[in-house]
Amino acid sequence: MPGTQVIILAKAPQPGMVKTRLIPVLGDEGAAGLARCMLERILEEAFACGADRVELCGVPSPDDPVWRTVHLPQGILRTAQIEGDVGKRMLHALTVGLAHSDKVILTGADCPGLDREVLRRSIASLNDHDATLVPVLDGGYVLIGLKRIHPVIMRAIPWSTKMVFPRTLERLAELGYSVALQPALRDIDRADDLQYLPDRPPFNRFRTGARRHAGG
Repeated sequence: MPGTQVIILAKAPQPGMVKTRLIPVLGDEGAAGLARCMLERILEEAFACGADRVELCGVPSPDDPVWRTVHLPQGILRTAQIEGDVGKRMLHALTVGLAHSDKVILTGADCPGLDREVLRRSIASLNDHDATLVPVLDGGYVLIGLKRIHPVIMRAIPWSTKMVFPRTLERLAELGYSVALQPALRDIDRADDLQYLPDRPPFNRFRTGARRHAGG
């Protein structure tokens, strides 16, 4: 099945289980609410970017009732993440995606700046590159796109450190991949990041909540 597939790797927005570093500022429900808003936003952007297929690869499995709190677009593919570290889960999602599509874009739900235009540019860059990356300012990346997969592409990457992006670039170079780099964005992971949320509904209420917390 030719074409382009966008895969969103995400957890269901269960209170106390997602965005745990934001719980001291937003509370369990607030952190889960933000995670839900960001997930619904990236799903909407993915459906608007022109991809042939959009997949939500989630935890827990798609039939779990916790997903009922999320508005899922009609026509979305739903799969379950395998067990293992983030590299193993990403590799599996990319491998399965590329078995059915010419190009696969893999991203998460933590970056409000990653919109349909960024997705379109990333997809287009795969016309003449083997891989594309959208880095984030903390040293990781929020999007990887591939036209071909290699089993060691995610091996021995120090996940959740500032070395994720440079090590990934090194690995791609070792494997002979040509890489297109997109402008860096900012993800929302810590309390200090909340100021960078869009100042519009539904995100502005989380900015307000953070300011109230900071003010005591």
